[in-house]
Amino acid sequence: MDSPYEIGKVDKSNMISFCVNAPRHYAEAAKLARTVSVEYSEPQSIIVTGMGGSAIGGELLKDWARDTIKVPIEVCRDYSLPTYANRNTLVFAVSYSGETEETLSSFLDAVKRKCMIVTLSSGGALNEFAEKLGYPNLLVPTGLAPRATLPYLFMPTPLILEKLELVSKVSPEFSEVTKVLKQISEENSPENANNVNLSKTLALSVKGTIPVVYGFGFYRAAAQRFKTQFNENSKNPAKWEYFSELNHNEIVGWEKPENLAECFSVILIRDASEPPEMLRRIEVTKGLMKQQKLGIFEVSSKGRSRLARMLSVVCVGDFTSVYLAVLKGIDPTPVKTIDVLKAKIKATGVREKVIRQLKKMA
Repeated sequence: MDSPYEIGKVDKSNMISFCVNAPRHYAEAAKLARTVSVEYSEPQSIIVTGMGGSAIGGELLKDWARDTIKVPIEVCRDYSLPTYANRNTLVFAVSYSGETEETLSSFLDAVKRKCMIVTLSSGGALNEFAEKLGYPNLLVPTGLAPRATLPYLFMPTPLILEKLELVSKVSPEFSEVTKVLKQISEENSPENANNVNLSKTLALSVKGTIPVVYGFGFYRAAAQRFKTQFNENSKNPAKWEYFSELNHNEIVGWEKPENLAECFSVILIRDASEPPEMLRRIEVTKGLMKQQKLGIFEVSSKGRSRLARMLSVVCVGDFTSVYLAVLKGIDPTPVKTIDVLKAKIKATGVREKVIRQLKKMA
């Protein structure tokens, strides 16, 4: 783990480079977002429709804007939009490949309901029909693993909301993001030894267990992203929850775990500015869990702005999941199970049916 060369022998597709270059990717994403012309009236609701790595940006957007935007934001991971979606709804249709059948189906639904639509993809049918139907569309770089495209599929959304005057001060926050992520990247780079590298230390600590990531407040989606990166990069079971909800159910599961406790490790997302009530909850919960001899670890955010703090945690999680894969001797990039699943589901013909309907409307 202390040798970049040895890491590279396992990480054959170089997923670690995405983590190292995260500051650059976010900067490039912001430049791309500023090229999109969006001239819609003020929406009454916002929906981000997508799946997996294309949907987590919507969750981050919700957390980031939760107490600054007056318009409700919902993330839709389904074949159709919620019933309330109409011409007053702004829909971000997000699919890195542009071929995700659930997203294409939801895009079709949005077109039928005359929603205000913006698409984000690297091409595919989603971009094709957005262009034919005259909707704003953002083309992002090709050739990346979908989960590595988070900067390009998330960063444009707050910047577009800023263009529509639904939020403000995105640009000042973003200027701090690149500085903070550069620091995180340098601290957790493959060149840094285990004892001075938080992500390597964390990967070594949770190896052989099922990591449980606990967030709170606007770190809810950061915890979710942490978990899914363990799944996809590390090929490792994982779960996530958030305070205060977990204090009303999850915490009881640790009451008498018996021999199961040794199968899990817990990662707490922390913030130097935790509200007193949340600080107390986290500390009490940590104390109760320590009685079961669980491995409990903490990841503290960095930065002043909300955006920087959220993404600093996301970046640490990305690094950690890659290092855990390396420790397990697994190339982080391939996701064979998802590929097999998609191939088998393709036989249902849903995508083809959606494409036929879109062709009629184009």
